[in-house]
Amino acid sequence: MKVPAWFFVAALLLIAAAPLRAQQTAHADILDSKGTKIGAAQLQQASGGVRISLTASQLPPGTHGFHIHAVGTCDPPDFKTAGPHFNPDNKKHGSKNPDGPHAGDLSNIEVATDGTVHATSLAPNVTLGAGPNSLFHDGGTSLVIHAQADDLMTDPSGNSGARIACGVIQK
Repeated sequence: MKVPAWFFVAALLLIAAAPLRAQQTAHADILDSKGTKIGAAQLQQASGGVRISLTASQLPPGTHGFHIHAVGTCDPPDFKTAGPHFNPDNKKHGSKNPDGPHAGDLSNIEVATDGTVHATSLAPNVTLGAGPNSLFHDGGTSLVIHAQADDLMTDPSGNSGARIACGVIQK
């Protein structure tokens, strides 16, 4: 059986595009202060930034700060190993701050009374590709959920309190 030449060209294009597709998505397993997985986040390169879809449970109800942190390490119980907010442009914290925001500043999330959250945020100042705002720089990055709401202005973390959940962003 003779295989048409276009078949080989199409196969080569698919093989060549595979690494590009792999760089366009990422994920993070969200851990609580005991190191137990309580959720996951899916990240996808989108028009205008990186779209982050978060699903988690066993969180305290209410409004919580949600940020990308500068280090890809989530050691419980306090997750201080995640470092500060991801801030390659050296800005101040918060979308309401005239000198902000950090690249890692995201919208607050709302946890339901049953402790679950299903939220989507767009991070306009980061990328899953190459460059200074890449979430895959040396040392990596992580997602952190804080105990309190972010006031979207106070430097360095919006008065959002302790870190109660964390997930390392991975390809």
